[in-house]
Amino acid sequence: MATKVQETKEVRARIDALTSGFRKAAVFLFCLSGIINLLALTGSFYMMQVYDRALTSASVATLAMISVLAVGLYLFQGGLDVIRSQILVRIGAELDRRVAPEVHRMTIDMPRFGFSTTEAMERGRYVEVLRNFFGSQGLIALFDLPWMPIFLIFVYFLHPLLGALTIGGAVLLTILAILNEVLSRKATQESQKAGMQRGAIAESNARNADVIKAMGFGGAAVARFNQANESHLDLQTGANDVTGTLGAISKVLRMIMQSAVLGLGAYLTIIGEMSAGSIIAASIASARALAPIDMVIGNWKNIVLAHTAYRKIQETIRAMSSAKPPVALPAPKASLKIDNVTVAAPSTGRVILSDISFELTAGQALGIIGPSGGGKSTLMRAMAGVWPALRGSVRLDGADHAQWSEEMISKTHGYLPQDYALFDTTIARNISRLQEPDADALIKAATDAGVHEMIVHMPDGYDTHLGPQGTALSGGQRQRIALARALYGDPFIVMLDEPNSNLDAQGEAAVSRAIKSVKERGGIAVVIAHRPSALDAVDLVAVVQNGKIVSFGPKEEVLGVRAVPSIEPAADGQASATRRAVSAQAV
Repeated sequence: MATKVQETKEVRARIDALTSGFRKAAVFLFCLSGIINLLALTGSFYMMQVYDRALTSASVATLAMISVLAVGLYLFQGGLDVIRSQILVRIGAELDRRVAPEVHRMTIDMPRFGFSTTEAMERGRYVEVLRNFFGSQGLIALFDLPWMPIFLIFVYFLHPLLGALTIGGAVLLTILAILNEVLSRKATQESQKAGMQRGAIAESNARNADVIKAMGFGGAAVARFNQANESHLDLQTGANDVTGTLGAISKVLRMIMQSAVLGLGAYLTIIGEMSAGSIIAASIASARALAPIDMVIGNWKNIVLAHTAYRKIQETIRAMSSAKPPVALPAPKASLKIDNVTVAAPSTGRVILSDISFELTAGQALGIIGPSGGGKSTLMRAMAGVWPALRGSVRLDGADHAQWSEEMISKTHGYLPQDYALFDTTIARNISRLQEPDADALIKAATDAGVHEMIVHMPDGYDTHLGPQGTALSGGQRQRIALARALYGDPFIVMLDEPNSNLDAQGEAAVSRAIKSVKERGGIAVVIAHRPSALDAVDLVAVVQNGKIVSFGPKEEVLGVRAVPSIEPAADGQASATRRAVSAQAV
């Protein structure tokens, strides 16, 4: 319980730090809105003075004086309104500046936990929604809403019946606002979900554009998108119908109220209970009193979206604040231990690896082989900290992987995934992991990956801009640049998932040299291989099948036993069959 309270305090402290200064700004804007609303009575007072003083006295000088005063007050009100709008826009921009990096960090992490890229990117759009809301009329209406009693009191002092009529109209509009919330909430939420599903399909189609074009199933891809789009449009139309209908009703009600105030005012004037000027003043003030409610109803969709965005951003900050920065540990240099690790796929929860254990020491290289779908890439993701372990731990020099800071991991880990991707920046920035590149380390990594000569023959060399996903390069060229990125800075542990899948003989030789180099400098290399050339430089081999390690040991021993199935004991027939199957695939 005490720990939970402490975490709550830490989260609150983090939110307070990110919103520091905003509360004072909100108080200032609230007071500023009060002044603006007081000045909004200028029109009512002006009409009273024109009808009750200037016209009755037939004085042009009086008319001119009150007109000049009214213009001055209008200009003052307009200036304050401009200031309020500019402050709100700048608060939105400052909030974006402070919160966007935190949210983007969560966006990067979400796919690791089974969320789609579209769902992850939606977190970033929440920041944009909230920022835009600060420059919208919806937030201004919310600031004006608490000052509505000023106009109700003014109308009440003109005549109690007019005040009662205006209050009745305000109550009716409030009921419409509540109905708007109740009727549109579910439809709006479902519309957002459908929008994300549509976005996920659009993203998937764009990512597979080459396959769609080459095999000619663009029509089916578009039909699949269109089905999701139709569902989204139906839900969005339903939500907009509710908001639009209630918005139209509120506008009609406001017009009826304004005419009713004029009619009742005229009656009260006829019977001598009001002056003629008070009729127009009451009409203007009552309309101004009801305007914020009408504006809130008209902007209700944006208000709901902003509220949802704020809640999601709070959840993001809460999740990021719960991750405490670890104590700085010295760089690992001795061992990598996998201790009874069990891993499940984040998206489905299905267990893929179960109770995996082994240990590597400095200067060793491990080759992981086995049939497709056996869990090899999952094991490497767990070793790299990409997928969290359900049970067990990954330890570097005895310390759990979670105890190492991101800064230390960036110096000690090299990782080449099976589905590698390059960034839309220069080759140098790609290899140096988006940091300011160190020239010596850059060239060494490229040389170890066998890609230095290729890079220097490009028109701009290491400053060559790759473009989106590096599509200007061949698959083998991209893979070797990604390999250089994994080797940059001589990391202690280098993990390569099928590093030669797109390479020619020269590239495969470079991979073998890179693995040998890691061993010679006292590092640890782990390689997933489907082709035997990637195993040339490894010392140990692990056979992974059906989420288990069925064989582990020195390369000569494991491959040698597998190469001579006839000498395997009959009692171990199942393991022998496994070894023969893996041998046929790996060798």
